[in-house]
Amino acid sequence: MARNRKNQALEVRFGPPLKVAFLLLAIGAAAIGYVWQKSEIGQLAKQESVREIRLKQLRDDNDRLVKQIADLHEPVRLDQRVKELNLGLAPAQPGQVVRLAESPAGAGGGFRQLAWRPATGRDPAP
Repeated sequence: MARNRKNQALEVRFGPPLKVAFLLLAIGAAAIGYVWQKSEIGQLAKQESVREIRLKQLRDDNDRLVKQIADLHEPVRLDQRVKELNLGLAPAQPGQVVRLAESPAGAGGGFRQLAWRPATGRDPAP
């Protein structure tokens, strides 16, 4: 004899609709995740292009400043600047230069005593 639907268990009656609902929820979550990832990729691409432009500007500024520093270190440019500022600077005269003689590194047997500590017979305090 055929069974009446009212007598079936709840899990049998609600099973297929719950599976469909879960499947739709999973598909919807995957779609939302896909759209979110695509928008993130777009934002990151924009950030990358902005940062590449900024990097190019910084490199150009750096190159310009390196050239400017090289120009300012030239002796002709330094002399010109001293004359502009009336600093009264001039090259050192031979009598104003003091030369110090330095002993070779190997002189003295190669041993240098840097400090002397008397022996006390006990270990030094930590």
